[in-house]
Amino acid sequence: MSITVNLRYTGKNESAAKFAEEMIGSGTVAAIRAEEGNLRYEYYISMDDPETILLIDSWENQAAIDAHHASPMMKTIAELRDKYDLHMTVERYVSDDNMPDKDAAFIRK
Repeated sequence: MSITVNLRYTGKNESAAKFAEEMIGSGTVAAIRAEEGNLRYEYYISMDDPETILLIDSWENQAAIDAHHASPMMKTIAELRDKYDLHMTVERYVSDDNMPDKDAAFIRK
């Protein structure tokens, strides 16, 4: 079982994209990806709303998320969110490793 959190960062005047660029350029993203239990940490630009950036953040389990939230990087992330005046929406998903055959039929590998 893994846990995936989708965070949508929204700002003005390309601030969400600038936030993601600074997260990557500062090495913060690389450090998060190197944390034990991190499975995925990727930013995407919305085709419908260029002022919104989607972060897909996946972890092996809740303990890995808790360790990440207790890390010094969270202070850096919070400071950058404030710097770029970003607002967020969050969705959280728990993996289901048993995809039904009728759903798998729609997956092209």
